[in-house]
Amino acid sequence: MKKLFCLALVGALSVPSWAQKRDDALFVAAQAAQPAVIDTLHKLVLIESGSANIMGLTQVADYAQARLQALGAKTEHIKTSNSDRVMVKGVLTGKGRLKAMLIAHMDTVYSDGILATQPYKQDGNRLYGPGIADDKGGIAVILHALAVLQSQGWNDFATLTVLFNPDEEIGSAGSGALIQSLAAEHDVVLSYEPTAAKSVAKVEGVLLSAAGVGEARLEVKGKASHAGAAPEEGRNALIELSHQMLATEHIAKGIAGAQLNWTHAQGGRVHNQIPESAIATADVRLLKPDAADKLKAALVAKVQESKRVPDTHVHVQLEVGRPPYVAGERGMALAQRARAIYAELDGRPLFFHPVTGGGTDAGFASGSGKAAVLESLGLAGWGFHARDEYIEIDSIVPRLYLTARLLQDLGKQP
Repeated sequence: MKKLFCLALVGALSVPSWAQKRDDALFVAAQAAQPAVIDTLHKLVLIESGSANIMGLTQVADYAQARLQALGAKTEHIKTSNSDRVMVKGVLTGKGRLKAMLIAHMDTVYSDGILATQPYKQDGNRLYGPGIADDKGGIAVILHALAVLQSQGWNDFATLTVLFNPDEEIGSAGSGALIQSLAAEHDVVLSYEPTAAKSVAKVEGVLLSAAGVGEARLEVKGKASHAGAAPEEGRNALIELSHQMLATEHIAKGIAGAQLNWTHAQGGRVHNQIPESAIATADVRLLKPDAADKLKAALVAKVQESKRVPDTHVHVQLEVGRPPYVAGERGMALAQRARAIYAELDGRPLFFHPVTGGGTDAGFASGSGKAAVLESLGLAGWGFHARDEYIEIDSIVPRLYLTARLLQDLGKQP
């Protein structure tokens, strides 16, 4: 999950009437776990695990699997459908009815060698390191919240499934189908992308919706000719592509739930030839199920409307990768429950971020519509995909307490 469209906050500030008194034993256990969480974050950050770093991702997977096994989980490595990257799945069984799934991702956006210029370090309330918030903090919260619950003897669940995937930052093409199918077997899915740091958003929160991610593509076919001796005999695909990109620059503004930005273009091979082909791709974000079809139809209509270079052919494609996430009524109920739990911590507020433009695996988790899904239960931080990424240390205990209490509360439901 990436930069928010906005940091506007929604939802009433009043505490739900069913808020309870703080569970002191659970809170003390969460406090006691903080040094171990910091140690886990340190270990994870020191393993460079960019999406292309198969060795680093395997190291993180092995570490996470060992930690899950130490909790008594039945674990397995599952190869992604399109690469040598592996997912880590862990299953705990209890004596109750709740079927819950907890997800986070192991990959980061950073290139190999990043630790040389952006090392792990602490500065006051901040811990810095590549991927520490997005999403190694999410992995740490899951592992230690489960350990806290285990220390309290909690087993009021039928199944707790943990899934860590290695390709979220590149679209989850190899893991999304499994996330969706596993989510459909559970009542609840909790996703552990980070929440915005208090230094940025003033308060910690959870996320109610996230954009789906797609790619639009324009392919222009023209005719090559000598650029100096016979340019008039050619049909310049690059000129036509430029014309169509400008014509469609703002096309998504008239389509609810759609966003399009042209981000890459290529045409021509040599400087003295009129280019016979040119290609442009656009980043597409989608917040409504029908937005992709409407956007493609609008693109097709627009490129057919006018041409600048006669006898050229323009082909439009639009592919959707990760689907949008919308909490919906059941996800909102989870968010309200989370707010009540936060209020147990001396009235601490929990705000609801309405939307992010970044994709999230919560989109796959909510794809079947069978599980209630809530996003951004990871640590508070900032600098995602940038320099000096950090988490706020004082978010560790509240986030551990939130996950542990939320699962306890859900386990009591009929």
